[in-house]
Amino acid sequence: MNKTEFIAAVADKAGFTRKQADQAVDAVLEVIKGVMENDDKLQIPGFGTFYVATRAARDGRNPRTGETIKIPASKVPSFKASKVLKTAANKE
Repeated sequence: MNKTEFIAAVADKAGFTRKQADQAVDAVLEVIKGVMENDDKLQIPGFGTFYVATRAARDGRNPRTGETIKIPASKVPSFKASKVLKTAANKE
């Protein structure tokens, strides 16, 4: 499912116009982005938690030359699914 299909599904489910659904989806994504920018976390019961994880600095290899390189520490967006969401994903 891509973003356009997602917006259409939200519009159908919520009874919104596609324009309203597009604005709602964009607003939700902006809020999640803002939470991540502030190194905070967003917990949605029954869905999961969005948070920022820190990767430690490490050594890596250039696959072309085999040379060892230093990979600096970085922050990455992460998501941990709730038990309810995991159960729904594994339903047969």
